[in-house]
This record gives sequence, C-alpha cells and structure tokens, in this order.
Amino acid sequence: METDLRALARVQEWYGPHSSTAAEWPADALILAKGSTTISVVLPARDEELTVGDIVREIRRELVERLPLVDEILVVDSNSTDATAERAREAGARVVAQNQVLSHLPPLTGKGEALWKGLAASSGDIVVFVDADLRDFSAQFVSGLVGPLLTDRGIHFVKGMYERPFTGEDGVVRRGAGGRVTELVARPLLTMFWPELTGFAQPLGGEYAARREVLEQVPFVTEYGVEFGLLVDLLELVGLDAMAQVDLGTRTHTHQSVAALGRMAGQIMLTAWSRLERQGRVLPADPPGHTMLQFGLEGVDLVDVAVAERPPLASLVLEEDVA
Repeated sequence: METDLRALARVQEWYGPHSSTAAEWPADALILAKGSTTISVVLPARDEELTVGDIVREIRRELVERLPLVDEILVVDSNSTDATAERAREAGARVVAQNQVLSHLPPLTGKGEALWKGLAASSGDIVVFVDADLRDFSAQFVSGLVGPLLTDRGIHFVKGMYERPFTGEDGVVRRGAGGRVTELVARPLLTMFWPELTGFAQPLGGEYAARREVLEQVPFVTEYGVEFGLLVDLLELVGLDAMAQVDLGTRTHTHQSVAALGRMAGQIMLTAWSRLERQGRVLPADPPGHTMLQFGLEGVDLVDVAVAERPPLASLVLEEDVA
C-alpha cells in the first residue's frame, strides 16, 4: 500500500505541471518559438481513403500555408487496397509506400511498422504522429502537441488526450464509452507495473509528438502494442518529467469490432510482458502463448497475436555507417 500511495503522489505531482489544453498552444504564438526547428507530421494509413485527404488538407491549409509551422506532411501507405495514397497525394502530402522504406529489410506488418517506417522516411526535428481515420479533425491536434516541445527543451514526448465518444451500431453516441482496450487492458497493466504512467489519460491514443533524437533511441513494436511499448520505453529512457500530455478536445474515429479489440488486447499484453522481461521483473520458464481462440457467430477462429519489434532506428543507422 505504501508503494501505491507513493506512486499516486508522484502522479499527482506530475499531472498539473505536465498537462495542458490545445487552446494554450495557439499556432500563431508558436512560430517564434519554432525558430529553426523543423516539424514533420506522419500519418500511418491503411484503407483510409474517406478521411486521410481531409486531415492532410486541414494541416496544409492551417499549418503550412496560413502559418509556416509544419515543414513536412508524410503519409505512410500501409499496403492499402483502396485510394488512400491518391487521396493523400491530391491533398498535398508526400506519400511513401511502407515496404519501399528501408526496402532492404524483410517487410513486417502492423501499425507500429508504419510508424517506424514513417520515422525513417521523415526529416523533422520533431515528429508528430496522427491516425488517419479521424473525423472532424482540427489543426489544433498538431499545434497542441508541438507546443510543449517548442517552448520547453526539457520536454521530449507529448501525448494527446481527449474525449472519445462511441457510436454504436444503433447510431447512438455514448460519451466516454470509447477506449475500451485502454480501460480493460492498458490501464490495469500500467497500474500494476508502471504506476508512474497512470496519469496519462489516453495511453493508447494515436496522436503524440516527440523529438526525433528520442524516438530513434527506442524500439517500435510492429503491431498494436506500439503505443504501449513507446510509453514504457520512453519512461525508462527520459523519465516522467520529460513527458507531458495535452487535451486536444474530442476525437471521433471509426471503431473496431470486439474480435479486433481482442487481438489488440493480446498484442498489448505481449508487449507489456516483453518489457517486464527486459526490465528483469519476470523470469519465465516458457514464453507466453500467442495463439488465441476467438468465438463468434461464424464459429471459432484461431488467431496469432504475436508481435515483432523493429530496433531503435539510431542503432540501424550506426550499423550501416560502420559497414
């Protein structure tokens, strides 16, 4: 109990000074702070032709043309089968095919793979990640995330937080009902093993920004455990006081099926397990299983929730330099 109370006190001490709202970081007020710092916005996108163009247009209109805050908008086309790449390119983004980045490496799948490839293909000193399925997107998502990074050299990572309404199949919008994997899996894991991180309202959210020099020093889980892994790894690398969060308002996006959420949960649990092993906190006799049975209306499915990892990008560059 004493350990729990100390962790809670630490989170309470951190929360106030390290939490803000997007309204506190208006884009026009950040231009002077930006100076020579370059900013890349990276969108991982797979079959998001309905939304990716609107997001790119908003960023370009507000943060490239109206105000010169963003230097690069990069969409990583993650093996889309629709017109995602075309819609993104028409809206003004630079588009790269996921498997064409560092193409000498064996290709892997998953969101984390697209993020890692986006980091490798982009050039900004600050990298902002934004999911490509957002609806009613506002440029303040980007300006809000970069605000603390541009104004405080001691901040290295900024996570977005927001209201996540859930729209059911009946069309009814339920406030606060989004983020089911967060509440059922991620938050309990953080509470048990990394309580310093429990102050983050949306630990699995897809909107966050960080300094390139920091992102290049941590591995990227290639599947949906990527956000969880980054949070834990960056805590170990830079410490809680170098991390912050910004309230971006309301986040509206498509929702996954329960079966898909189950697979995501398995990937997050395996990501957490790998971090516990790496930190010497568990000593398993056998590795955890990763083949999961799912029961649905169509019968029983056997799915693999194993996760791979890409190494820190800096280590890859170093190896190539030595070679």
